[in-house]
Amino acid sequence: MPGENLSRDEARTRAGLLSVDGYEVALDVRSAVGEPEDLAGPRTFRSVTTIRFRTSEPGASTFVDLLAPAVSAVTLNGEELDPAVVFDGSRIALDGLSAENVLVVDAQCAYSRTGEGLHRFVDPEDGEVYLYTQYEPADARRVFANFEQPDLKAPFRFEVTAPEGWTVWSNREGARTEDGVWRFAETAPISTYITAVVAGPYHYVTDVYERELPGGTSQAEGSGGGTTLRIPLGAMCRKGLARHFDADDIFLVTKQGLDFFHEHFDYPYPFGKYDQAFVPEYNIGAMENPGCVTFREELVFRGKVTQASYERRANVILHEMAHMWFGDLVTMQWWDDLWLKESFADFMGSLSLVEATRFTNGWVTFANNRKAWAYRADQLPSTHPITADIRDLEDAKLNFDGITYAKGASVLKQLVGYVGRDAFLEGARRYFKRHAYGNTRLGDLLSVLEETSGRDMKTWSRSWLETSGVNSLTPEVSYGDDGRLAELAVLQDGDTLRPHRIAVGLYRTEGSELVRYARAEVDVTGARTVVSELAGAERPGLVLVNDEDLTYCKIRFDEASLETLRSSLGSVTDPLARALCWSALWNLTRDALMPARDFIGLVLRFAGRESDIGVLQMLHTWTRSALVHYAAPAWREEGGRLLAAGALRELRAAEPGSQHQLTWARFFASVAASDTDFELLTGLLDGTAKIDGLDVDQELRWSFLEPLAAHGVADESAIAAELARDDTASGKRHEVRCLASRPSAAVKDQAWAAVVESDALSNALVEATISGFVQPSQRELVAPYAPKYFEAIERVWSERSIQIGMDVVRGLYPSLQDPSSALAATDAWLAAHEAAAPALRRLVAESRDDLARAARAQERDAR
Repeated sequence: MPGENLSRDEARTRAGLLSVDGYEVALDVRSAVGEPEDLAGPRTFRSVTTIRFRTSEPGASTFVDLLAPAVSAVTLNGEELDPAVVFDGSRIALDGLSAENVLVVDAQCAYSRTGEGLHRFVDPEDGEVYLYTQYEPADARRVFANFEQPDLKAPFRFEVTAPEGWTVWSNREGARTEDGVWRFAETAPISTYITAVVAGPYHYVTDVYERELPGGTSQAEGSGGGTTLRIPLGAMCRKGLARHFDADDIFLVTKQGLDFFHEHFDYPYPFGKYDQAFVPEYNIGAMENPGCVTFREELVFRGKVTQASYERRANVILHEMAHMWFGDLVTMQWWDDLWLKESFADFMGSLSLVEATRFTNGWVTFANNRKAWAYRADQLPSTHPITADIRDLEDAKLNFDGITYAKGASVLKQLVGYVGRDAFLEGARRYFKRHAYGNTRLGDLLSVLEETSGRDMKTWSRSWLETSGVNSLTPEVSYGDDGRLAELAVLQDGDTLRPHRIAVGLYRTEGSELVRYARAEVDVTGARTVVSELAGAERPGLVLVNDEDLTYCKIRFDEASLETLRSSLGSVTDPLARALCWSALWNLTRDALMPARDFIGLVLRFAGRESDIGVLQMLHTWTRSALVHYAAPAWREEGGRLLAAGALRELRAAEPGSQHQLTWARFFASVAASDTDFELLTGLLDGTAKIDGLDVDQELRWSFLEPLAAHGVADESAIAAELARDDTASGKRHEVRCLASRPSAAVKDQAWAAVVESDALSNALVEATISGFVQPSQRELVAPYAPKYFEAIERVWSERSIQIGMDVVRGLYPSLQDPSSALAATDAWLAAHEAAAPALRRLVAESRDDLARAARAQERDAR
């Protein structure tokens, strides 16, 4: 058998052969506590699965997916099969199927330390053990035997035998019965990848959501009779985080989101209860398991954070909630149409954030932050259409990217403008009712939108969903003898010229502000479009194409507009317009059209006036990247001094106790470059220095300690002392990062071996070690590892889980080395490994593209 990388063709064949009536899954996780009986092997748990399914071709053969160390018994229709014969480590072969079948698989499955499958975490603070599952796209087979593909939906019944004193949660309501087993109600038909189990001594808080439903609305599952929809709410985290857990705010956003989606979707929440679990060592932001959503616990804030962090958490909560309809109720048939859930959840998450919560500037964050992720992904050699060609599960894993999420959401935002908001939402309502508990493809959504809008969706889809790449829109301006606009045209470039509905804004200086005084909406088609509505307007200081961020494109400027921004960017009064200008300038820098030192200079001049804290944090991220990757090597040291001095200046000038002060403090620590800088950080840690209003809490202490460790100012004893102050799971991750960041060849050898040569570290500690290992100030120290990287990555990819493989291949790529030598080494590896796994080659090619971009930017900056 081909193994664990299920192909699309195999999935289609199996879906055409089978229909699944239901699963009964019994897990015994009492082995999660205490010492494992077999110290030489993985810690395992018992998993017994009963699958009832039918086939349209009696006598046919198929297979069930299972990744497990051992299978004790397999019974098909009462006949015992020899596990040694039918199980190959990833699949169980089934031959001679009946029209109706009952399969029972008794297996020993392994607890995970990589965040894939059933993850087991031991809290160093109190020794408590916590479990949770994470499956997308195909890791349910690490926990129970199943048909691991999204279009073989079925009802599930879970039961879990857990240690005494634990609580267990799953997708549906459950309780501990007299025999000590937790039993859960049967789910609606759902896909395997969104089933869930969370178990352990979690801190759990409850609430209730209630809503009066209009007459005639069908009742949601589990909502009871009458016209009142009642949804039990729960939220949980580790006991060690309970003192930081602001469940009230989580419930507030949850209720606001449920109100919004009920109002606009006209389909009551269909999955009974709504639990939200914040879990340790989580690989992703969150996962939309119906009735039991899981989130990374870093969204429980241990210290003071800015409003942007609360906004980000609210957006994630709403994103996952939108999935209850887009993804869980109606699910894509195969991962080609992943956008049918992720793009919609990303768009609806932002829309509900702005319209239903206190975060009314959410579209500013979307324009400045989310779309930056999309622009990068869409310019890589691995760029793909939003509707992608997903050949297998490895392809699927890598396509949870900026195109599927942020570009897809941007395109949907434009689609709302194209078909109209009412037609879009009515299309969604029909889509849910027509395909509830089923699976869909692109055409199913397009057909309902054509019904509700009367627009040609196929042409729109070909332009936006079925092509790749990003267009650039540039204003072309000419003036008459009177100084007024004679003609303004928008030039479009890119491999595919698309239709764009955009707003063009004209800005002028009024007093000390740069404000918009004229605006026109226009449909851009082809290479050049004239904006006739603005002819004769007063000469602008700034022409902003895609004002209000109506389309997905890179914005360019004419020379006069660029000069205006160089002198007056901080005077742009509208937060969204200002964010769009910053984003455009960053794209110019990435595209080697603006020197990195010019971008850094603009940040030093104007970032202190940025009112939107999310934009400011993004500027700090971009600026550090500009210095590390895009600045000419000869200027890098001077640029670092300028940046550190500017950050300290803004830190001291910020309002005491404000979120801006906190943001500048973190940025200053990340760019600290001199002995004087390090003395200040040391003083802030030991109390001999003080900045009025700056509360140096535990999280900020770690932010100050890491650069001290990376520059050899803080040694191992100082790191150990800090861990003693914060002997928690979070503190342990910080400690590992700081230890790996020390400027020592022996330290780097130890860190490399811990990640590449051993699988002893958990996923979270692998991530922390890699982060500490790669320090921009230690380019010469890590240079010897470039050849080791290319020698190791194919072995790592084949031996480790795909998550750890991705972390190693991306995180340890020699991006800090001289571009010419690193690019040559990359090209040599790609040429010599044409038969390597396509997903591995894709990751290496993407890293190569980032480095080639950096080389072009460095050359531009040097000029």
